[in-house]
Amino acid sequence: MRTQTKEAQTALTPVKCLEILKAGNARFQGNLKANRNLLEQVNTTSSGQYPFAVILSCIDSRTSAELIFDQGLGDIFSVRIAGNVLNDDILGSMEFACKVAGSKLVVVLGHSACGAVKGACEGAELGHLTGLLAKIKPAVADVERAGKTAPAKFVDTVARRNVERVMEEIRAKSSVLDEMIKDQKLGIVGGMYSVESGEVEFDALSFGL
Repeated sequence: MRTQTKEAQTALTPVKCLEILKAGNARFQGNLKANRNLLEQVNTTSSGQYPFAVILSCIDSRTSAELIFDQGLGDIFSVRIAGNVLNDDILGSMEFACKVAGSKLVVVLGHSACGAVKGACEGAELGHLTGLLAKIKPAVADVERAGKTAPAKFVDTVARRNVERVMEEIRAKSSVLDEMIKDQKLGIVGGMYSVESGEVEFDALSFGL
C-alpha cells in the first residue's frame, strides 16, 4: 500500500476517510495487514507528511490507532491521553492537523473497560490524575441522570457518552474546526473500540459526514 501523498489527501472527502478506517479495522479483525514497506515509507515521508485523519484515543496499551485501523507511516495523526479527554493543547494539535496539514477527519475513539472512565465513575483521586478524571465526570453525571443503564454496562456507557461530549466540545471550543465542518471540509465522528473483539463501532453522532 502506498504512502499517503498530498494529491491523495486532497482528493479525499471526510466520508471516504471514514471508509478507509473502517476497511482497516476489518483487516485488523481478520488478522490481515495491508502490504507495506515501512522502510520505504520512512524515506517517502522524510520530506513531508499528509495524514488523512487525526484520531484522539486513550493511552491504554491495547488501543493503538495505527494497529486498530491498519495504517502505516504518514497516514494518520495519533493523539493519545487517558480517557481520550480534551484540553487546549490537544485542540491546538487538531487545528494544526486539519487546517494546516490537511487532514479531513477527526475521530474521537473511546474503548470498553477503560480504566480512566472507571476511575472517574469511582471518584478516584491521585495527583494530577484527579484533574484529568474531572473532565470525564460530566459524562458520568449524564449517565446517572438517565438512570437506565445496567450496573455491568455502566462504565462502557459512560465511555460512550464521554466520546460524544468530547465531540461536542471540539465544535464548541474551536471556531477553526467548526468552520471547516460548516464548509464541508472536515468531518468528526466518534467510535468505541472493543478490547474484547478488536472491533470499532462508530457512533451514530457525527458532524460533517
